[in-house]
Amino acid sequence: MTITYICGDSLYINLTNRCSNACAFCVRDKHDNVNGEDNLWLDREPTVEEIKADIAKRDLSLFDMIVFCGFGEPFERFDDCRDIAKWIKENYGMKIRVNTNGQGSLIAGRNIAPEMEGLFDIVSISLNADTAEKYDAVCQSRFGLKAYSGLIDFAKEAKKYVGEVIFSVVDTVTPPEEIESCRKIAEDCKVTFRVREYIE
Repeated sequence: MTITYICGDSLYINLTNRCSNACAFCVRDKHDNVNGEDNLWLDREPTVEEIKADIAKRDLSLFDMIVFCGFGEPFERFDDCRDIAKWIKENYGMKIRVNTNGQGSLIAGRNIAPEMEGLFDIVSISLNADTAEKYDAVCQSRFGLKAYSGLIDFAKEAKKYVGEVIFSVVDTVTPPEEIESCRKIAEDCKVTFRVREYIE
């Protein structure tokens, strides 16, 4: 069972395969990995203690940050993410990023942004569309059309508590004219904007 894996200069944590989205472009529908090596499909969700043990056995001096990102939405397990991030900060002081669909508060049923303060350094949110209708067509969230307004609200809230919030779009998923509209949305929310290359 792959709990942590390496991608670039970062150590990634794969803690769930659950996701509130069923994105039409999701890489997990094509491959069982993102780095050519580690199978990210989980037989079961690892416990918090198993995740800590897997991190602890790594030589963390080799990595520039730790990233919550696997074959699912990390904030399906927000409380566990928060607790693991707190443990990482207390024991290793490392930079922490989470790659998310931005629906964490919808999933948890509460505003989780204040609980992220001092734990997460970067929150990268997949925007991928410039309207709720287009987002729903591509990402097919279980929250329907309210997923889009939910992720916009989450970004604004997260900005109050996290050093850097990023809206990202995938270059082959979002048409060029929509990319510019998404850039404007990011500017209006006062967050960073990034165009990501699609992982084959």
